[in-house]
Parts: sequence; C-alpha cells; structure tokens
Amino acid sequence: MPDWQTLQEHLRQGIAPSDEQALSLADIDDTAALVDVAAVLRDRGHHNVITYSRKVFIPLTHLCRDVCHYCTFAQTPKKIEQPYMPVEDVLSLCREGAKMGCQEALFTLGEKPELRYRAARQALDDMGFATTLDYVKEVARRVLSETGLLPHINAGCMDADEIAGLRQVSASMGIMLESASERLCQKGMPHYGSPDKEPARRLQTMELAGEAAVPFTSGVLIGIGETRRERIESLLALRRVHQRYGHLQEVIIQNFRAKPDTLMAAAPEPDLNELLWTIAVARLVFGPAMNIQAPPNLSPGVLPQLVAAGINDWGGVSPLTPDYVNPEAPWPHLERLASETAAAGKFLEQRLTVYPAYASDGQRWLDKDVQPAVLRLSDAAGFARRDNWVPGEEHPVPAVDAQLLASVPESATVSADVRDIVRRCRETAQLTEEDVTRLFDSRGADFSYVVGQANALRQAVNGDTVSYVVNRNINYTNVCYFKCQFCAFSKGKQSENLRGRPYDISGEDIAARCIEAWERGATEVCMQGGIHPDYTGQTYLDIVHTVRTVTPQMHIHAFSPLEVLQGATTLGISVPVFLRQLRDAGLDTLPGTAAEILHDEVRASLCPDKLNTAQWLEVMAAAHDAGLRTTATIMYGHIDRTRHWASHLLQIRALQQRTGGFTEFVPLPFVHMEAPMYLKGKARRGPSFREAVLMHAVARLVFHGLIDNIQASWVKMGRDGVAACLNAGANDLGGSLMNESITRAAGSGHGQEWAPALVDAQIRAAGRRPRMRTTLYADASDERRESAFAAAPLAEVYSASAGKRQRNKRIAEADFLGNAPQALPLTWVQPSQDPTVYESVVLMAACN
Repeated sequence: MPDWQTLQEHLRQGIAPSDEQALSLADIDDTAALVDVAAVLRDRGHHNVITYSRKVFIPLTHLCRDVCHYCTFAQTPKKIEQPYMPVEDVLSLCREGAKMGCQEALFTLGEKPELRYRAARQALDDMGFATTLDYVKEVARRVLSETGLLPHINAGCMDADEIAGLRQVSASMGIMLESASERLCQKGMPHYGSPDKEPARRLQTMELAGEAAVPFTSGVLIGIGETRRERIESLLALRRVHQRYGHLQEVIIQNFRAKPDTLMAAAPEPDLNELLWTIAVARLVFGPAMNIQAPPNLSPGVLPQLVAAGINDWGGVSPLTPDYVNPEAPWPHLERLASETAAAGKFLEQRLTVYPAYASDGQRWLDKDVQPAVLRLSDAAGFARRDNWVPGEEHPVPAVDAQLLASVPESATVSADVRDIVRRCRETAQLTEEDVTRLFDSRGADFSYVVGQANALRQAVNGDTVSYVVNRNINYTNVCYFKCQFCAFSKGKQSENLRGRPYDISGEDIAARCIEAWERGATEVCMQGGIHPDYTGQTYLDIVHTVRTVTPQMHIHAFSPLEVLQGATTLGISVPVFLRQLRDAGLDTLPGTAAEILHDEVRASLCPDKLNTAQWLEVMAAAHDAGLRTTATIMYGHIDRTRHWASHLLQIRALQQRTGGFTEFVPLPFVHMEAPMYLKGKARRGPSFREAVLMHAVARLVFHGLIDNIQASWVKMGRDGVAACLNAGANDLGGSLMNESITRAAGSGHGQEWAPALVDAQIRAAGRRPRMRTTLYADASDERRESAFAAAPLAEVYSASAGKRQRNKRIAEADFLGNAPQALPLTWVQPSQDPTVYESVVLMAACN
C-alpha cells in the first residue's frame, strides 16, 4: 500500500482509493492535508457552485416504532394531537411554500408506526389506508399533481413493492445509513431497540432502490459512539452500493447534536475538527463527482470551513418550515447562506430534490408521471429554474440575473478554467465540446465574467452600433407533413387542436405582400413555410420568380435547408444543382433555420423525420459553395442539454472556418406555450433568462473572428430581454418582420411587427446607436429609410384555406405591361364572409 504522500498524489489525480487505502485514512490526523486534497477534488467536480434545495418540511407523522436514543422527532400517541398530518394541511403548507419559491416537499416520518401503535392503525383505518406508506403515497400524489412541488420521501426501510409504489409519486427518496457498525445496535448503544436501524436492513433498502432506479439520498451520522474506522467502513458500504447502481445522488455528513430529554442528552458532540475530517474523507472516498452535503443549520458560524473541507451542497433549506428533526437549530436565512457561501469563494445555486445529473436523465431515473414536473422546474443543466421568465411572454427581467450582468471586478473569484477558455476564444484557438459546455454551465462570478467578456468583444468588433433590417416575413403555407414535436405553426392531420387553420397562399398573395413591404421601406422578404405534400422544387423556383418580377430590387432571403433538400429531391436533382437554379432565378441568401439542435441524439426525439445534422450542414456548405450566404440558428430550451448546445456551436464554427458563408448567428429560444411536446409534458418551458443571455454571450465568444454578428430575437426575447442581450454580446436585432406568424403560433405575445421608429427608440434607450441595414449588413439607403419611417399601417392579411393541391405560386410576366416598376399599386378585394372561400388580391399593372 502506498505511503500517505504517494496516496495524496494519487487522490489529487482522481484515482479512487481502494478499500484498504480508504481505511488507512483513519490513522491520518492531519486534517488540513485531507481538506486540501478534498477541496481540489470538489472543485474538479463542481467548480464554483454550492447547491441547496428550497423545500417545505412535512412531518407527516411523528409516530415511530423505533426508539433511537438521540431522537426527539419520534413521539408517542399521548404527546401529539393527531397521529397523521391531514392531507389538506399538507397541501395548504405546500401551496404556501410554492409561493415562496419552494420546489421540494420533504416527507419525513417515523418508521411503520402501525406495527407498534394502535392509534396509528386506527387512524389509517379511519382514512381508508392499510399502511402508513399507503397514506404517504396518496399525499405525495396530491402534492405533486396539485401544488407542483416535487416530493422527496424519507420513509425508512422498505421492500421492493413499496419502493416501486412511491417512485410513481416522488422525484427522489432517502434513508440515512447513519452507521454500518453493528456495534451501535448492541445494548447500551444508541440504536439498541430500533430494529430498522440494523445496517443490513438499511443497506438492503438502498439496494432495492438501486434496482428500481430511484435517485437516492443517504449519509452518516457522526459522534454517536462510532470510531473513525467505522465511519470509513460506513462510507465504503455506501460506495459499494453506488458502484453497483449509480443511484446515490448525495452523501450527507451530519454531526450529532445532543438534545434534552433524550438518553444521549449529556453525550459529547463532535467538534469542528472531527466534522471537517469526516467531510474531507468522504470526498476522498467518493471522488469529484459525488455530492457531499453538510446541513448548514447544525454548524452555524463555520460554514466557509465546511465548504473548504469539500462539500458542494447544503441540503434542503426552508423559508417556511422548521427543521423538525433538529428543532433547536433554525435554518439560516437564504441571504445569509448565500453570503457565507460567497465568503468561501463559491456561488449558491438552487437545485431540485433530484440532483442535476439525474434530472437530466429523467427517462432512466424518473417515473413517467414525475418527468413533466421535473422538466417544468428545471433548466438545461438540471438545476432548479429560479425565475418565471419565459420566451414570448412579457415578464420582467429577473432581478437576480440582472445583478449578475454587472461587471466582474478582477478581485472576484472566477474559475481559472473559465478564464483560460475565454482567452482561447479571444485568440480564435481550438475549442473542445467540453470547453464550450463549461462556458454554458458557468454560474455566479463565472457567468458574469463570461457575459462581460462577450460584451467587451462585441464592443471591440461592433462598437456601439446596433443594426436591424426592415423586412417582411412571408410564411406561404402552414401545411406540413413533418412531425416536429416543437412546432405549433404547421398544420396536419394531428394538429387540429393547434392555433389557426391550414392555409396555402397564392402567387398573387405573395406578390401583394412583397409590393406592400417595398412601399413600407423593406429591403428584404424572408420566406419559409411548412412542407406541403404537393410542393416541389418548382414551387420554390416559382416563388422566387414572383418576388423578383414584382419587386426586382427586393433581397430574397428564403428557404430553409429542409425546403432546399425537399425541393431537390422532388425534382430528382442534387442539392448543389438545385441551389444554383434558385440562385439563377433570383434567390439571394438562405435562412439557417431547421437547424434546431445540431445533434442527432436530440433530433431523434425533437424532429425524427426531419433532415439530420449532417444533411443540414451539407446544404449550408453547398449554399456557401454556390455563392449564397446564409444565417445560422439554434432553437434551444426544450429537451436539449448544454453539451448539445456546445456541439451545435462547434459544428457551425467548423463550417464557418471552411466556407466563411454565415453572416450572423441567431439564437431562437423555444416558445413553449402551444408546442405539442410541451403540452404532452415532454419539454421544458424554454430556456431560463440566465440561459438565454448566456447563449448570446457564449456565441459571441465561440464565433469571435468568424461570425461578427450575433442577433437577439425581439419576438422571442421581448424588449427587456433584448436589452439584456445587447449587454451580453448581441449587436443586431434582426428584422422588423411585418408579419410574424411562427412564433405567435407557438404562443408568443410580442406582436408581429416592430416598426423602425420603435426599434430606433429601443436601441437609443440602451445607449446604443441604431443602424438600418440590408441583409448583407450594408447600410440601408436613405430612400429605404425614409420609406420605412413614413410607412402606412399594415393591411390586414388574409390567407386562403389549404387544399390537397397547392395554389399556383408563379406570377406570369405577361400580366405586366413593359417593365415592372419596383412596387406595383395594389387593391384588396374584401374577403367573402365565408372563410373557406378565397378572394385573391387584384394587382393593378402600371406602365412606366
């Protein structure tokens, strides 16, 4: 066995100690040395973040068949008002907690009291339940379904059926091992007379929970008469269970606190050194990834020392309810907890009762009925969603994140690896997926540093200018035979319950909208639509012909890679050949939509029948090779994770390094309200505000020197969100749109047009200088600017109902006398009162 110095080096390298090596730590009295190594391992696994769960503590019953010698939670029937807390009282408490930001409902109870007390049996019978765990299941079910809080259940020793039943209504469970020492169950010891404290029984429950894939909590109680070696033996017993099943999400190191009126009231409590020693050893035994917890209310005044010893979690903290197990120890106020965590150089972050790694893999670890609640409450990394802001709704920018946008002083504790990754971004050096994921996972000072550095690069590249283009969106059909799970725009056989009716507009409609757009100062039409079963490549060529005929100088920015691929396939030609045909017909640039998330692991669920990642990149590369510039997008905040975002950005970066064809990068936060997968409980509520800001910042860093323009989508981010993004790397606000329908179909309330005067005012309010641009980022002409600012109100749009066959998209040149002017006058025919009857627009030809 290696000596202590060699073992230290192995531990620093992340080599897990063998059982024998771990047991040898019992003879190491140098707590400072242990703490030093433990802190290194903790930072490797958790960086600058210390977590906690905001909870409601529910003492469902104080009755217990065990008689632990240090416990004041367990009571006899004569000392309590009622055997069980009524379900309505539980629900009322949880609703109050939800208003205070709580997301966990911690169920704590004595073990199987009905086996000891007639009062418990009678109470259960009166309520219609056979066992305490039957009642626990029903109450947890109602808490989950009626309050949105996630139950965590500490129900003691259980069999496989009991665990399976509670898994259906809880996000996690737990049982404290306390100690693996049989000696502590002997006469005169603290667990004597408590059959459920036999180590083998408790470990068996953990084994069964592992077999059932339950995210599980356990830990040790120190200072109840065990030796240091016995503590390590307990930690190793937990490690062996975790190595088999991977389900142990945290290990709690809880220090014994003597309580009056117990058999151990006079027993000595473990001192601080003993607690720090045990925390450090636990970190060394379990390594960087494990979550090591110490309750903050049991060690007031020394919290920074606990952080230094290797913990990364404070456990559950309630702003509403006391710690009923340790009533003499009040929870610290969350502001105080954050302050003391910051004093240790760390950032306090809220988590759910189920830890991020398990929340992020919900299909494996969570029951199907629990997954929707976890998705609703979590962010892309699996942490708690701390704000109510969602894309597409006018919520105020969360104050906590607004504060984080402030500049980070050099003295702030910013992780060394984050500084290094940002430096390499500035130097346009090579980046790995792990590097970019790390930027997306940044929190606290790291987050502020990433945002600040992105803003500095924006200033260096773009100055104080914020650009936008006056354009019109034309979505020519919402009929689509693809089944993208995020889309509330397309209409097919399975989408009758979604907003709007299926439509398919004609070439005359397209022409009229282009003419009106030109008259209102537009320089661009952006055209995309669903994939109508009757559309072919010729459809898209006809659309380009129509626009070019009626507005010769209009920039045509049209057709997603999916439409290009479908068009080429229907014509029986290659994508490069079809792109050249589109270019020759008058297409100028392509939108980089249909990218969603460029990771086939996500696409398999998000858009399984759509083009895959390689196909999207191939279409973009072919467009660039044909001399067609494109944008690039990401649609994020649904079922994706931060590593998927990183992969997406790096694939776009690699293509840009080869072709230089991307003009801008456009983050598109998922708008959830009407999206099918959200309505089915299979997606998050879009990104959190922090994530939305970070997407723009990380994009600025990753694309530095390659893509100079980072766009913020006003229709998704809203005005306040856009303002924040302008301080996080964004320099462009996209288009005024005139008719935005895709995001509005998903439930956005941000409107369908942002008039140039309003855009200018928004930019100036942010302390920036507005610039009206063209699609390719040249200055818009004075004539276009004057027309845009003098534009008449938009005419009401009417879209004809769709049929099995597409409407003709081509305007015949013979309809015009001589050369078509830049914009032909138009007259609208009043639509029929029957909405199924289509009345087209009459175009009045004009001579030069």
